[in-house]
Amino acid sequence: MLIYDQPIDRAKPEVGPAATTALAGFSVLDLAHLLWQRKVAIVSAALISACAAVAVGKSLTPKYTASAQLYVDPRELQLVDRELTPRAQDISGLAMVVESQARVITSNNVLLQVIRDTHLEKDPEFGGGDSKGILGSLLGLFGIEMRPTAEQQKQIQMGALEALNRHINVKKTDRTFIVDIDVWSYEPAKAAMLANAISKAYLAESKQSQAAAARRATSDLSGRLKELQERLRNAENALAVYKAQNNFVGSQDTLISDQQLSASNQRLAAARALTLDAQAKLDQIEASRKASSDAGAIPEALQSQTIANLRAQYAEARKRQAELHSELGPRHPALRQMEQQVQDLRRAINEEVERFAQSAKNDLIRARDYEASLGKALETQKRQSVQMSQASVRLRELERDVEASRDVYQSFLKRSRETEEQESLNTSNARIIGEATVPQRRTFPPAMSLLAMIGFVFGGLAASGWFIALNQLMPGTNPVQPRDKAPPETPKQPTAPAAEKQPPAAPPQPQPAVSLIEKPLIARLQEADVMRTLGGILATDSTADVTRLGWPTLRAGFPLMTVLNALREMRAALARRAGGETPPVMAVIGAGVDQDRSIAALNIALAAARDGAKVLLIDADLKERALSSKVSHLAKSEPSRFGWLGIGARAARAIPTANGISILPAVNATDAKAGDAIRKAIAQARSAGGYDLVILDGPAMPWSAADGKLLDIAEGLVAILPVHLDINDSMEDIIAALGGAERKLVGVVLSEVNPTAASPQRDKQYA
Repeated sequence: MLIYDQPIDRAKPEVGPAATTALAGFSVLDLAHLLWQRKVAIVSAALISACAAVAVGKSLTPKYTASAQLYVDPRELQLVDRELTPRAQDISGLAMVVESQARVITSNNVLLQVIRDTHLEKDPEFGGGDSKGILGSLLGLFGIEMRPTAEQQKQIQMGALEALNRHINVKKTDRTFIVDIDVWSYEPAKAAMLANAISKAYLAESKQSQAAAARRATSDLSGRLKELQERLRNAENALAVYKAQNNFVGSQDTLISDQQLSASNQRLAAARALTLDAQAKLDQIEASRKASSDAGAIPEALQSQTIANLRAQYAEARKRQAELHSELGPRHPALRQMEQQVQDLRRAINEEVERFAQSAKNDLIRARDYEASLGKALETQKRQSVQMSQASVRLRELERDVEASRDVYQSFLKRSRETEEQESLNTSNARIIGEATVPQRRTFPPAMSLLAMIGFVFGGLAASGWFIALNQLMPGTNPVQPRDKAPPETPKQPTAPAAEKQPPAAPPQPQPAVSLIEKPLIARLQEADVMRTLGGILATDSTADVTRLGWPTLRAGFPLMTVLNALREMRAALARRAGGETPPVMAVIGAGVDQDRSIAALNIALAAARDGAKVLLIDADLKERALSSKVSHLAKSEPSRFGWLGIGARAARAIPTANGISILPAVNATDAKAGDAIRKAIAQARSAGGYDLVILDGPAMPWSAADGKLLDIAEGLVAILPVHLDINDSMEDIIAALGGAERKLVGVVLSEVNPTAASPQRDKQYA
């Protein structure tokens, strides 16, 4: 049981800055005095190390490096319209092509070609010269040379290849198409020779690879040509057979049946016109005969020579009859003979007209018969045309098959000819822009002066470290510090449990207003537990980081700190009180008006987040709003993924951080409206179920009616007691303000952390 009228032990003051200048009882002045006393030995050791470094450098075999430069342009030469491989145009694609070509330079094909051209397998520097063995050397004395087998020759080449790989360094200059080939060797001329040989072998390999690719493409295309040609021939034969079977014969892209149908249709139309003409002629003749008019008035009679002669004779006979009628009597035989002659001529004319009528009737019958025959023939051709149309469906399918086979065959044939021509073309745009020259300076070992300097520095440091270690292990060897001088003991600070066990400083005084309650947990937040950063300078623009707000925050990577264990026990007690159905609400309270309470609330949230809990930290300090001012510049106008916490049209939104904490700033409104907004946010957090813990930063004392409602929502309270204040007085003020709610206290945090006093402007200036 905890009796609140008894004083709580204060934390011991931390060791001052002056104590940091001592190293386990050995001051900086003692260190300088020790090194000055041993200056002769240190300088001697440094000189000895410098001489040893120069001697080692002289004994090392020098290495020389030669460099050749290649310009590898991935945009190859455009020699033909259609290239075999597409070219990359974007910057990333071009860079990848150049890097790939840089790897090709050190490929086995290129380096083996260099070995064959320069005979490196016989060079002792690359593993050659000692492959004969003892037996080969003995036989060589008698003029007998042993030729290596194929397997031995391959092993020799592989050894030379591995050695050459170690001598080569290929690098690409950033943002350029320039590739540098650096080759080192113990001989300057050999280094330059190898660098130039590698660049030439690469160009030859590039040309051969392009020719080989074109050759493979040509071979593949040619292998397919025979199959495509056979397919086209079969399709054309099938089309020809089908046409012959179904009488698809025609000229100028038109079938004969279609031509015959068109011609028959035209003849039928002409026959109908003839029939109509013959009918009209017959009708005219019949009408003229029925009307008893002059029979010779029809067009056919006017055109007939016979009728013309008969009409002339008839006219002459009528004239003669009229003359005789006036001269003779009506019964005169000459007059009667003339009358008989006139009647005969008239009958002859009628008979001739009758023949015209009979001829017209015959023409009409013939025209009708001809029209009927053409109609029958046309119907027969129509039926044949319908049958041909049905058969033409299969014909068009065969024609499409033939056309497709022909197009594919022609495309393959043309592409095969193009790739065959590309085999002899070199479209690579890589070239040597700088041949390797014989190096004049060695690259290893460095200059003797540099080696001497390095040896001198390391020798002096080694000697100094030796004397310092010897002095620490054997204090009597320090001329400044006597042997009997022991390092001062640092007073130990009592831990929280020990402080609880100590007897109270003063006898308890009875206070009837305060009752005995269950003792809350006590945690100590010390300077050793936190780290500090510059506020507002290291903050990012995307996701906030609470360790960069400028406040002291818990150190990362120390899971076994005492304060973390105490905070875990507080959260466990809070969870037992909440029942585990909804996320518990913890209110962090304090009597001070500075930032101690907000700093402690932030660290409590950070400790819970590092244990895997999802924490919602709400700024409930409606007076100071210290937490809101720290994160106000990180708030965004658009809705975030915690936008469900929005309250009203202009309500603040929860700000996600990179530490697993969501911070809800205080609402710019009256205390009543701000309190309603916080209660609504807590209710939404509980209903949504997205958080494991809700922490209220505040409210600040003295508490109003709206603040009291917020404390009623919380299942547990944590009191923050800064050690730079009177913690007993602060605790009494908190208990007095809580009244009957003091049983909600689940923990007390003794804050030994000094809050950041410098302003953000000063932080930036110092940064």
